[in-house]
Amino acid sequence: MSDAFTKLFQQMMQSGQEMARAFNPALETFDPRAFEKMIPTMPADMLEMWFGRTFNRDGLDAKTRLLVTLAALTVQGAHAEPQLRLTIRHAIEAGATAREVAEVIYQMGMFGGIPAMQKALEIAQGVFTEHEGKQAE
Repeated sequence: MSDAFTKLFQQMMQSGQEMARAFNPALETFDPRAFEKMIPTMPADMLEMWFGRTFNRDGLDAKTRLLVTLAALTVQGAHAEPQLRLTIRHAIEAGATAREVAEVIYQMGMFGGIPAMQKALEIAQGVFTEHEGKQAE
């Protein structure tokens, strides 16, 4: 990137931050990851009821629906970080393995790009580590 572009980008970011502070000063310290604490991981039976075969007996099961959702969120990139974490947690609860989650994310690298894939894999690794820690307790 050129120095002129870098300077322009920095000015745009600074302007956006100033606008956010002017509209709502609380946005300056807003962390969307805090939503994760408000939304617990649903038990497998509840996932199956909401996302599985309860409403569509001949359709996709909860695990498959969550893996498809994970694919869509991966393509969105870093814009969907809290949603990615939540969906990965729910997919694991619905029976998805770490390998299945990773394969879905790898596949989306073709559609969302390598940076989106890498970010989703990084998020998934964090969720896997948290999940393993909870299982050990």
